[in-house]
Amino acid sequence: MKPVRTVYDDGGFSGGNMERPGLVSLLRDIGSGLIDVVVVYKVDRLTRSLPDFARIVDQFDRKGVSFVSVTQAFNTTTSMGRLTLNALMSFAQFEREVTGERIRDKIAQSKAKGMWMGGAPPLGYAGHERTLKIVPDEATTVRRIFARYLELGSVHQLKLELEQQGVTSKVRVSGKGNRTGGLPINRGALFHMLRNPIYVGDIKHREKVFAGLHEPIINRPTFDAVGVTLAANGGARRARRQSSPALLTGLLKDATGGR
Repeated sequence: MKPVRTVYDDGGFSGGNMERPGLVSLLRDIGSGLIDVVVVYKVDRLTRSLPDFARIVDQFDRKGVSFVSVTQAFNTTTSMGRLTLNALMSFAQFEREVTGERIRDKIAQSKAKGMWMGGAPPLGYAGHERTLKIVPDEATTVRRIFARYLELGSVHQLKLELEQQGVTSKVRVSGKGNRTGGLPINRGALFHMLRNPIYVGDIKHREKVFAGLHEPIINRPTFDAVGVTLAANGGARRARRQSSPALLTGLLKDATGGR
């Protein structure tokens, strides 16, 4: 077979896992016996996970593939070279984990200040720098959903009513132009919306809730009243399930999510 002379590029992908197009192609070509030598700029450009690196090097050995790092001199055919390589990979993995911890700490600190740290904004809001801004038309829908739940006292009935009125989930368009959303709001999404502290101007991080920098859509008394009703209905449902003689009560659901 003619040797492969090409560049396997994984720009924009994290070196913390092996699910990267360039690496997958490289390993596939190695498995086909098309490659004799793999050349990288630095060891951690191949992977930054020590267990993943051990699996990759094992595949190199089985196929007789040499491994060269342009900026780091070592020989993987000797025990000392392997020790050096493992030490380098250990430091690469340590650096990756420390970076992850710093990012998580930064997110926690920013949320404690009330900042919006990205993700998909909920119905009623749009992302704006490090906070959220209200989308008037969507905010009107959110207020109506909260008000109608207090009147109906049932998420199931609320869902049916919203479907009849043609109310749909938030429409989102990705940077590539892909459109998502615009579908009927399911029960799970309604439960999440009715419990979401973002709507009263708060930001949640794990189990903690902080005052956000954005304006609320729902006032606090309404949000609290909805929470009380949700809790009461949840307790009633659990009591019915516990008192039912049927073993599968509450466990089986139909195609629409109804019990």
